[in-house]
Order: sequence, then structure tokens, then C-alpha cells
Amino acid sequence: MNRELLRSQLERHEGLRLKPYLDTVGKLTVGYGRNLEEVGISRDEADFMLDNDIDMIEAQLETVDEYLSLDPVRQTVLANMGFNLGFYGLMKFKRMWAAISRQDWENGSWEMRNSKWARQVGYRASELAKIMETGEVAGE
Repeated sequence: MNRELLRSQLERHEGLRLKPYLDTVGKLTVGYGRNLEEVGISRDEADFMLDNDIDMIEAQLETVDEYLSLDPVRQTVLANMGFNLGFYGLMKFKRMWAAISRQDWENGSWEMRNSKWARQVGYRASELAKIMETGEVAGE
């Protein structure tokens, strides 16, 4: 088989869609016609996307002075939250950011726990708030 010829044909025939869409028979599809319902993605593809998503949230957070002033453990807490909420969602935690800028870890973690996000994600928020408060990761 001529792989390059096939790739060229598929790129032309399938087209590239970077966001999921329903194909002509109603299957959830992405990329160059990847049927997500029947084929899904591989572990390697998922890991590749995770690394790209981590790079993206890290680059966004590196524009925030309060983030840059933190130790790596607390930076990781904010990156985890940003991954979940999106950068702009995370930036809406105004009182948390204000507490972080004062290094008021108790109030910063309280703001995390006292949020709609915390009610939605449960244990994740409790774990991250404790790490923000103490600066330590238990059991790691």
C-alpha cells in the first residue's frame, strides 16, 4: 500500500475537524473521520492529549504573577484546578487568588472548599484544598 497516497486521499475525503461532530450517519467523530463511538482513542493518544493539555494550562498560568511566586506543589494544585475548570474559570476565584497573594493558605484553601466547584468535584477539591493549605502532598 502507498501510505502517503492513502493519507492524502483521506485528508481530502474526510476533511479535518478539530472538534467533535456528528458524521453523516450520526456517529460522534473527530479529526480525519475518527469514529469515537466505535474506535475511541488509544492510551498513547490519551496520554499525548493529556501532556498537551498540561502544557497549555501551564503556559496560561505562567502569565499570572501569583502563580509564579508559588512553590511547585501549590502550583500543581492550581494547574489541576485549571485543567478541570479551564484557565478563565480558575481566574474567577478572586478571593482565593487574593489569599494566595498574601500567602494566606488557610483562607485560600477555604475559598476552594467553599465553592460550587468543590460541591461538584467532591474529594478532588478536599484533597487539593488541603495541599494548598499545608503545601504538602500526603502519601506521595
